[in-house]
Amino acid sequence: MAYAIDDQNKVRVQFTATRTPHAELFTAFEYGEELHVLLTLREEYAADSAEIRLFCDDTGRTVSIKGEKQKDESFLFTIRTDSICPEGQLFGLFYYAFYTPKFIVAQNEFGEGYMIAVSGEQISRFQLSVYRPGTNAPSVHAGGIIYQIFPDRFAKGKGAPVKEGAVLEEDWYAPISEYQAGPGLPVKNNHFFGGTLWGVIEKLDYLKTLGVSVIYLNPIFEAASNHKYDTADYSTVDRMFGGEEALRELITEAKKRDIGIVLDGVFNHTGDDSLYFNKYGNYPGVGAYQSKDSAFYPWFLFTSFPEKYESWWGISILPKVNGSNPEFIDFIAGKGGIIEKYTRMGLLGWRLDVADELSDKMLDAIRARVSTERPDGLIYGEVWEDASNKIAYSHRRHYFNGGQLNAVMNYPLKNAIISYLQNGDAESIYYAMRILYSHYPKAVSDLQMNILSTHDTERILTVLAGSPEGYKPNSELAEASLTKEERAQAVKLLKLAVILQVTLPGMPCIYYGDEIGMEGYHDPFNRRPYPWGKEDQDVLAFYRTAMALRTQYPLLKDAYYRGVLHQDGVFVFDRFTDEERIRVIVNCGEQDFEYEVEEGGVSIPDMQSVKETLCVKSGAYALLYFKEENT
Repeated sequence: MAYAIDDQNKVRVQFTATRTPHAELFTAFEYGEELHVLLTLREEYAADSAEIRLFCDDTGRTVSIKGEKQKDESFLFTIRTDSICPEGQLFGLFYYAFYTPKFIVAQNEFGEGYMIAVSGEQISRFQLSVYRPGTNAPSVHAGGIIYQIFPDRFAKGKGAPVKEGAVLEEDWYAPISEYQAGPGLPVKNNHFFGGTLWGVIEKLDYLKTLGVSVIYLNPIFEAASNHKYDTADYSTVDRMFGGEEALRELITEAKKRDIGIVLDGVFNHTGDDSLYFNKYGNYPGVGAYQSKDSAFYPWFLFTSFPEKYESWWGISILPKVNGSNPEFIDFIAGKGGIIEKYTRMGLLGWRLDVADELSDKMLDAIRARVSTERPDGLIYGEVWEDASNKIAYSHRRHYFNGGQLNAVMNYPLKNAIISYLQNGDAESIYYAMRILYSHYPKAVSDLQMNILSTHDTERILTVLAGSPEGYKPNSELAEASLTKEERAQAVKLLKLAVILQVTLPGMPCIYYGDEIGMEGYHDPFNRRPYPWGKEDQDVLAFYRTAMALRTQYPLLKDAYYRGVLHQDGVFVFDRFTDEERIRVIVNCGEQDFEYEVEEGGVSIPDMQSVKETLCVKSGAYALLYFKEENT
């Protein structure tokens, strides 16, 4: 038997740590830290003794630590992270609960707070991570603004030659004409609009007006498709994008504007039409498909040579690479390998496609090589769930506590924002954020790629419109657009989404064109060309104003997070340091919200003093700035 209780009034668990200020907000600590955990129970749950039991996910062993009873009837537990980790291992993942002679204090089944249980059979435990020393350190890149570009669809620039087999659409503003005729049917993805890296260079000054500090490029290496996730040659930048010359020039020009470049690393699979597989004989030399004697044969996983082989999600044009093969790992991450070549050009870092499918050996090798070439280099992973405890293919991953990734694409945040805006469920986003920011080390949270839409999802504006068009055939979606009424409502919600994206911890990531109100259903309709000269100026102006908050209020880049209130569709939270604080109030409820303002609050952006009560209209938001009294 168990029942949930109000953790604010009846149970409190507070962390303090030797190296982590405000540790009560987190449950991820560096190996070697000493934690002090204070458990406070309301009088009716008072006990003479208590212990914390930590279940080690790596070994299955349980570590029990007795609490020292305090004068206020609370219990203090001292945890040395280096003593609870598995022997010889500098990190670990643990799940814990508090035990008294009569009760168990555990996490409720939805992760939304604390619960009292009388049996341990069905309890949900809290999570505690210990991460490898020296990893997850604060980064100078934290809190900046990321801009994601699908190279063929952003800007043409001075153009580039068209490859044999490619179909070039001369009209930049034409609708998408290449798509699956039906579910599961093949599509070549060989239609191009002519975007290049030269075009990106020409638009760098535009990107700076948005405050962009990082550009994330979808794949640019030679490949047959317009999306380039079917790599043909890792050593070559596709000539239709301008080749290596354009990449070097982009890195140089971006650096002049304090913008770093992140490349998409697709190291889980290649294309079947590639130097390495060479199914069609389009490349010199002998590929894995052509002979077992090929140097590349051990890279791939054949079940019946040559026609049957493992491929990504069963898509035969994307043969899967054996991610544990030492020769392939060395080719990618070894001395003189692909990571070294491009990182030495001046890249800021890499985004690793389908990181869940990359082996630990591969991830460790990439981390080591990037750290060698550029100690401040960033590695992002494509992970769609909570990456702190992810199990992929029956294997627990150690992306953060093992030091493999700096951060991931923040899909849980995206989903929480969309759900909140569509349903007005403030309680859901309140607890989703609490779980997210307690599971991740703070340095990870500050670098998270906070997305609203990507090349793999519908455009955020289309999603917020709640339009049912996505169920229609692709032939209709190719030219589908929102009605005037749908768009107006979606833009209203989009502005709230952007405010959340900017003010919550992490790095706001703008998918190209979202900032000017581009619409689009699923792939490939979310990959239309950027409509230069046809921008929604109202949306663009709002994006510029919102993104500028990161510069105007630097605390938003790396300040701590604290949930404050969830009530009737209203979500309130703080970003704070010891010296200052910003309170964010978002109202997705049906009624206006009267908010009692603490003394000293001033409104953002006009910095006018706010007296007593602030009315936050339904569908609106407010930002308040405070100087902390102890300064």
